[in-house]
Amino acid sequence: MNERYEAQRIEQKWQARWERERLFRTEDDAPGEKFYILEMFPYPSGKLHMGHVRNYSIGDVAARYLRMKGYNVLHPMGWDAFGLPAENAAIKNGVRPDLWTHANIEEMRAQLKTLGISYDWEREIAMCDPEIYRWTQWIFIRFFKAGLAYKKKNPVNWCPSCETVLANEQVIDGHCERCGTAVGKKNLDQWYLKITKYAQRLLDDLDELDGWPANVKLMQRNWIGRSAGAQVDFPVADSDEKIRVYTTRPDTLFGATYMVLAPEHPMVRTLTYKTEYAAQADAFIDRLQHLNDIERSSATLEKEGLFIGRYAVNPLTGAKIPIYIANYVLMDYGTGAIMAVPAHDARDFAFAKKYGLEIIPVVDPGREDIDLYHLEEAFVAEGTMINSGDFNGLNNRDAIREITAYAEKQGFGKATVNFRLRDWLISRQRYWGTPIPMIYCPHCGWVPEKEENLPVLLPEDVEFTGRGESPLTTSPTFRQVACPQCGGPAEREVDTMDTFLDSSWYFLRYCDAGNEGRIFSDASVRKWMPVDQYIGGVEHAILHLLYARFFTKFLCDQGIAPVSEPFTNLLTQGMVLKDGKKMSKTLGNVVSPEEIIVRYGADTARLFILFASPPEKELEWSDAGVEGSYRFLKRVWTFVRRVLEGEKAAGSADGPGHAGETGADARALRYALNTAIKKVSADIGERYNFNTAISAIMELVNAAYKYADTKNAEPALLRETAEKLILALSPFTPHLCEELWECCGHAGSVLSEPWPAWDEKELVLDTEEIALQINGKVRGKFSVPAGLSADALAAYAADTDEARAFTDGKQVVKSIAVPGRLVNIVIK
Repeated sequence: MNERYEAQRIEQKWQARWERERLFRTEDDAPGEKFYILEMFPYPSGKLHMGHVRNYSIGDVAARYLRMKGYNVLHPMGWDAFGLPAENAAIKNGVRPDLWTHANIEEMRAQLKTLGISYDWEREIAMCDPEIYRWTQWIFIRFFKAGLAYKKKNPVNWCPSCETVLANEQVIDGHCERCGTAVGKKNLDQWYLKITKYAQRLLDDLDELDGWPANVKLMQRNWIGRSAGAQVDFPVADSDEKIRVYTTRPDTLFGATYMVLAPEHPMVRTLTYKTEYAAQADAFIDRLQHLNDIERSSATLEKEGLFIGRYAVNPLTGAKIPIYIANYVLMDYGTGAIMAVPAHDARDFAFAKKYGLEIIPVVDPGREDIDLYHLEEAFVAEGTMINSGDFNGLNNRDAIREITAYAEKQGFGKATVNFRLRDWLISRQRYWGTPIPMIYCPHCGWVPEKEENLPVLLPEDVEFTGRGESPLTTSPTFRQVACPQCGGPAEREVDTMDTFLDSSWYFLRYCDAGNEGRIFSDASVRKWMPVDQYIGGVEHAILHLLYARFFTKFLCDQGIAPVSEPFTNLLTQGMVLKDGKKMSKTLGNVVSPEEIIVRYGADTARLFILFASPPEKELEWSDAGVEGSYRFLKRVWTFVRRVLEGEKAAGSADGPGHAGETGADARALRYALNTAIKKVSADIGERYNFNTAISAIMELVNAAYKYADTKNAEPALLRETAEKLILALSPFTPHLCEELWECCGHAGSVLSEPWPAWDEKELVLDTEEIALQINGKVRGKFSVPAGLSADALAAYAADTDEARAFTDGKQVVKSIAVPGRLVNIVIK
């Protein structure tokens, strides 16, 4: 065994051996209870960052531990390989997106292997592989045939200079990131999936997800946004038109003094057609096009509006109330129209004050600090009804029910449930994505491609100019096809799918990644689904996790998936920070995993990132912490080498197992050993508290060194401690532990060994109280395991906080220990 710990040599050796022996390959019919553990797959940008290292190390510790516990573990990896960066590279550098993507995959796969992550690479998938996106298209056709995919017009970000559609992330402060031109909106026909049909189930089934963090479930509940209220129709004066609104507060109908339409509302054009307000309305709409929905719904946005020359009739009062368009009302929320009650809504109040509109309070909260008829701000409407005709005097909560019933009886409204969730817009005017497998025929309308013709392949004869609606429109061979239904001339859809569709089902494909004839076999998904433990960033709490749940429910309804929820347990790891900020190239605070691996080894990188913070918390990067982790691994190496050299010097090893010695020093070590094994087992297997598990291992190493320094240290107990230490540490630092296990004389992999057990009888430790003297004066007391020898007692005392309070910075001349009574430390 080498004297020095050579991390790079050891890690390269074991990575090659693992791959050669296919150690991480999973067989469906292997013995043991199944456990499917999965980290969210990455976009192949070409470089791993520390967030990746943390995510994948967390999953790998659990996977390795579970294998040693006898589970049949599925731990796969793949690539969320479609996306905008590849297309930008094609535009900027003239590199084909597929070549750019596959080169990045090769690099990132190699990086993951250097980390020693125990992935079954034989199940690797890339969502840009035609044999994979064939099934994404197949699922889309299933949605279409079920009536859950449809097309309608929707505004997109449009750069008039680049003449192209921009993703939201390409719009910076309302301007094109490429050329700086102000971005506008352009209406395009786009495809949607009816996720709203599943809104109630998505909401209700959150109650079943006991293994999910409460904050993630709350975020999904808020995003789905179920509310009970009333749908109310306001007639347009001098017209047969009606404006429908949804309100959760029908009790405030008497206080509605104006109406607001979203500028995109189709009724705006109808109501202003051939009027003096038409040009003003068009100009107002154009001016708002550079604002996104987040900006328009911000509480700090200055409210702007335009009267469009028409009036609605309040169905309860008969009063004519003006109709405005305004920047703070969104078409995608509710009906795209609101009844404005300025007395009881802050945004409506600010707007009414700005434009001199009437403010009528309709609920009296009974508070002396509110002057109902000289309001300085809106107030929450809870109390007794006023200014509300026959409903005066009612508690407003009762009035909600009474006014809703009256609206239903009179035919201008009804009770209804509304969801904030909107149908999922999945069209992207991009090349590097899954082609939408739909064909438009002038006679048959939209028709899906025949399933036997899938996949609809991305054409290679396209131009990446950065201009136009989609590069697919530049292909001379892609668009013109025969209608699958009538055989007549037709055109393919030129949009591709949102990449979130890929990540909404990829976890199912891992169950049967090599299946060439089916999306996956029934037996394989029944074997592995649901995912037992899913790991990823909390930033995916809403979109990815909600879409994955939606897809799984749909596929279950179709008889394709055996479960309706994809992930039983969810762990959302915190971000990796440096100097208190998220690592970012812009901030210049990025730490490269490759640099750490080259300098210290992958095991050090893994150990630090797992030890520095609980997985769900943010982690502050520390160069000193990395150094400390490296020193600890060298200390482990030195301890095992010392044990083996001690055996060699003694002539032979007694082998693993309990030694015969029953002295206090041995009992103390056995206590530390069994305590550590029990603690690590619980922290990995039950709580994922990896930082405290590592801390327990560090305490064990300290105890092992103390015992090794005693005169009567027994080789057999040292050997048992060393081997159990190696096994317990192996999920965290697998390369080091494989090497040490081999040095101990074992032929097989440490991963094939059973997880070490602890002995409950060894967890009971007698203690005795010892007096601490400094230069002959009693300075305190401390507890120690009963029966320690004089040398062990002196060493134990020197390490106590009580002693260090007097000895730090001082020279210790000698220590005098009297077992069972006292320790006197002489200092000067």
